[in-house]
Amino acid sequence: MELERLLRSQGFGSRPDCRELVRNGRVAINSEICDDPYAEFNPENLEFAVDGVRWRYTEKVYLVMNKPGGYEVSHQPHHHPSVFELLPKPLLTRGVQAVGRLDEDTTGLLLFTDDGQFIHRYTSPKKLIPKVYRVTTKHAIDEVQIADLLAGVVLNDEPKPIAAVAAEIVSDCVLKLTVTEGKYHLVKRMIAAVSNRVEALHREAIGGLSLPADIAVGQWRFLSAAEIRALTQTHCA
Repeated sequence: MELERLLRSQGFGSRPDCRELVRNGRVAINSEICDDPYAEFNPENLEFAVDGVRWRYTEKVYLVMNKPGGYEVSHQPHHHPSVFELLPKPLLTRGVQAVGRLDEDTTGLLLFTDDGQFIHRYTSPKKLIPKVYRVTTKHAIDEVQIADLLAGVVLNDEPKPIAAVAAEIVSDCVLKLTVTEGKYHLVKRMIAAVSNRVEALHREAIGGLSLPADIAVGQWRFLSAAEIRALTQTHCA
């Protein structure tokens, strides 16, 4: 693949923009500056750098972020900054989207990709993808509330009760809750239905992926091949 076309596919602008990047000596392949925009490279697993920042060619990109509180999962936020401001421009240029949403005050695991089929599969209500949350409540959690959550609670505007897949008391005011629905403010509404209130909400896992311990709050990284396989093969078949 010609270098200028390769760079364009990775979000570095139009072909003329990428041609200019190369001719200005701003692109390195395997640590060697390349100033020929028409030079041919095999893109598979190709490592390159633009302005000293290292990248690896990917046909589709899959990211995981440790979402901080106070950020909206929207390209057009209303009251808070957007999580997309935490991603570099090339990823935005190539059309990376969030896989589902988290509320502004919810923290934790958030996926991004430019793979439209993956987004559709992972957000389809029919797939029942498990999502695990660490929930901090205003009042102490007891076994009666746990039993009600597992049996199913009635929510306004829902035709039938919604049950948690799993619910476990972690400490007096903390529980681990697993749900498969993707409804608006679901966890907060479920906790309210058992006469309690969510004070903090953190997503620990989705599908076959737990939030990696190596990602600080507000940071992101590319998913490994093994992590992508765990997500796509186990829960998106």
